[in-house]
Amino acid sequence: MLNPRTATLTGTFVDDYCAFYQDLFLEVRTYENFKYLHVEMISDIKRKSLQPLLYL
Repeated sequence: MLNPRTATLTGTFVDDYCAFYQDLFLEVRTYENFKYLHVEMISDIKRKSLQPLLYL
């Protein structure tokens, strides 16, 4: 049996914004990738590189 991953906190702004689109995603992992994409777009780092989608 697989162990569940630990939850990580994203900004409440991103959580609230992405909650409107949650019904569009059939799988939780694609919704999580959608949220991480938004977190990376608003991050303070200079060089932004998109993380690979982990579960596609």
